[in-house]
Amino acid sequence: MKISATIITYNEERNLPRAIECLRCVDEIVVVDSGSSDRTVEIAEKLGARVVESPWPGYAKQKNFAAEQASYDWILSIDADESMSEALEGELWQLKKNGPQFDAYTMPRMAQYLGRWIRHSGLYPDRKVRLYDRRKAQWVGEYVHESVKVDGLVGHLDSNLLHFTCDSLSEHLKTMDRYTTLAAEQLLATGEKVTWGRLLLEPPWTFFRTYFVKLGFLDGVEGLAIANMAALYNFVKYAKARFMSPGRP
Repeated sequence: MKISATIITYNEERNLPRAIECLRCVDEIVVVDSGSSDRTVEIAEKLGARVVESPWPGYAKQKNFAAEQASYDWILSIDADESMSEALEGELWQLKKNGPQFDAYTMPRMAQYLGRWIRHSGLYPDRKVRLYDRRKAQWVGEYVHESVKVDGLVGHLDSNLLHFTCDSLSEHLKTMDRYTTLAAEQLLATGEKVTWGRLLLEPPWTFFRTYFVKLGFLDGVEGLAIANMAALYNFVKYAKARFMSPGRP
């Protein structure tokens, strides 16, 4: 079993070294860059990755393009702000030794937010398919929240993929602005109605669900921040969709 690791990048000079250096168990690393203006490409090549330049077509399409550039059918797709834990790396070594029994594998993802590892708030275990046979799976999703659709059997790994999210609230707000725009565009594209009820009720319900139902209060002040940001995300997403709608009331 040979594995190609794929990473899509745009101005990721800060995160990329950490992402690549954990990939000791793979047989090649393919970085698909969409026009970085920082040292991303230089760093990727210096660390042994093969770099392919490609204009930005969207998350799912770019990740599928990255898989197409790989030399091997088994793809380990990680983002530039992610890294494998040592335990997960060990599982992949064992999987390579014994051979796969499934067509794709999920792995739990643990987020570091404002310097704290988050174990509740609806962010953990946050299982994602990241290891897959490209002959049986592909990325889907036109706007945000892309995922791997598998035409076959899915197994599960036990160890964590580490996700290094935001170091500050300012960084989170900047990221939120980009993603809420994409989410609003998705709402409009699918014809989903944004009613006053959703605009008024979903944000507070999101806070309650994140902080209380999903035990965000156990994540300390960071959990409180996550719950508030989740509520704000929903409000801004729906508000943008209403303002972007051609015939908005």
